[in-house]
Amino acid sequence: MLISRIFKVIAVSCLWLLLGCSLSYGTDTDIACLKSIKESLVDTHHYLNSWKFENVTEGSICAFLGVECWHPNENRVLNIRLADLGLKGRFPLGLANCTSITGIDLSSNELFGSIPQNISEIVVFATSLDLSSNNFSGEIPSSLANCSFLNVLELDHNQLTGHIPGQIGFLNRLKTFSVSNNRLSGRIPSSFNSSIFTKESFANNPGLCGKPLSPCV
Repeated sequence: MLISRIFKVIAVSCLWLLLGCSLSYGTDTDIACLKSIKESLVDTHHYLNSWKFENVTEGSICAFLGVECWHPNENRVLNIRLADLGLKGRFPLGLANCTSITGIDLSSNELFGSIPQNISEIVVFATSLDLSSNNFSGEIPSSLANCSFLNVLELDHNQLTGHIPGQIGFLNRLKTFSVSNNRLSGRIPSSFNSSIFTKESFANNPGLCGKPLSPCV
């Protein structure tokens, strides 16, 4: 009996220790995520000055501009919405440390360079990714097709080139998709259902053709 009770006490203690380590890890990595984002971007209008890390307490980052948490008393980031803040720089790779993030909105800024080829490893659980109205260039990463939770993918009004990866069209949760106003070329993959994705999703790409746009010649 005594041995059984001792075993139960040890088991419960170990469980709480594991949970504590897990929560601490989430907290530490999410704080590192936000620090990295702030350090990697040029904040021309000083909007991110409110992101102060001197005395971080549980839930304190949830009050940061543009940051939404899973729970207001837990430093675990759910969404980051930093649209139209005049931010400059490349895609913030530090997002990978926000391991539970589902929504990313960096639209209407002055971000440039390529979208990382391994983006599916950076925003693993993303349901919404909005990089529209920036200056991103290069090709659309085919690895976006591995972001299997995506409902919204907005890449319009950039300087993207090359073909649209057909694998993205097979994302069965994807309901909003836009690559309009880029420099894309080639045939629109048949994997994009024209009854869901209209011509507005692909418009104003001089080299793009096929349903729902004009036929390729």
